[in-house]
Amino acid sequence: MNPAPTEHADADPYTPHDGDRRWRASHYELRLDYRVSTNRLEAEATITATAVTALDKVVLDLHGLGVDRVDVDGQRARKASTGVHKLTVTPATPIAPGDPFTMHVRYKGAPRPLRSPWGQIGWEELTDGVIVASQPTGAPSWFPCNDRPDDKATYRFEITCESGYDVVANGELLGRERAGRGTRWTYATTDPMATYLATVQIGRYRTHTLRDAGAGVPVTVHHPADLTAAAKTDFGQVPEMLALFADRFGPYPFPAYGVVVTDDELEIPLEAHGLAVFGRNHVDGEHGTDRLIAHELAHQWFGNSVTLGRWRDIWLHEGFACHAEWLWSEHRGGDTADDLAARARAGLLDQPEDLVVADPGPADLFDDRVYKRGALALHTLRRTVGDDAFFAGLRTVTDRHRHGTVTPEDVHDAFADAADRSASEIAAVLAPWIDEPGVPELPTRQR
Repeated sequence: MNPAPTEHADADPYTPHDGDRRWRASHYELRLDYRVSTNRLEAEATITATAVTALDKVVLDLHGLGVDRVDVDGQRARKASTGVHKLTVTPATPIAPGDPFTMHVRYKGAPRPLRSPWGQIGWEELTDGVIVASQPTGAPSWFPCNDRPDDKATYRFEITCESGYDVVANGELLGRERAGRGTRWTYATTDPMATYLATVQIGRYRTHTLRDAGAGVPVTVHHPADLTAAAKTDFGQVPEMLALFADRFGPYPFPAYGVVVTDDELEIPLEAHGLAVFGRNHVDGEHGTDRLIAHELAHQWFGNSVTLGRWRDIWLHEGFACHAEWLWSEHRGGDTADDLAARARAGLLDQPEDLVVADPGPADLFDDRVYKRGALALHTLRRTVGDDAFFAGLRTVTDRHRHGTVTPEDVHDAFADAADRSASEIAAVLAPWIDEPGVPELPTRQR
């Protein structure tokens, strides 16, 4: 019998019950028939995968949904059993290491978010629609998967629901057509995507396209009808943000960018692959959330294209996105990055100095100190090596690890090459903010 994923020495200690490193997915094809009125889902998932080790069982992550049938390579599985957060499949024939295989899963139920140390995550009903916010472990609330951030795959979604709703998912909209009593929406993404970034957004939305500002990236905004004017104002600067970040970080990594504004209020915005989701409370028509808009957009580079392999390295997402907020403010003639860094440092002095960003622990994964200290580490590096080398380093990170997985050591190497320094020198510059709990002084800017 294969050991449970939690017994693997290689399991992520922050999410020890999620994912299985004995196999890798390369493509998910999801066909979802969903009724908004009853929160009822009938679905099929076809997963193309490869065995890393010999498999007499394949363990997938799936939560709260019933499984009707599983086929492996066209043959009905000898056994398919569901447990707490898991679907365990025994194929008719064991799978040899390195062999490709395909699983077809028919499943159904009333999807609901998972309770986790980070709150309710995954598929969640809105007042009139659906939001999917899966970071870090909510993907199994709506499809069977290998729920690991380093196991990226391509996706195709066919989503059918009542015709009064708009459906937004990752990737390119390939088609929309009548299907029985509803409408079927088909999307596909050909760039590898982590499971937690897969999303479906359902609501009664208007859609408009923003005028390009030079980055060559189509931008669409989906929003409630009564927020049309405010959404056009607040998100009207996204093309300019794209142009700035493309200059600083390298080319935008996806074919297009979309924004969804839900009719409900949300506690925080969230990013998904090629998308960002905001609540109506984040739209005021007065640019009141420009900082958040910049933050979520920056995640398309740092988090969505370049993705951590272990959750302890969350600063590689959030520190970079927080620093991008400062770059946008500086670009628009607001507070400079120096001003915002000094303010962030002063704020840290009023908080406990007991968090190490390099390993904050699961409970503090999304602590604001992780965001701010990560951004301050980058700002310290910028002051130390100078703007030319710093931005060249950012572009090197996104180029080398485009649509892949990144480690802190990869970041050290990229900046070392850009700044003509050793990786150990770069690590030493970052260490007081990343590897130690104190609040160091900021260095004098290098010109």
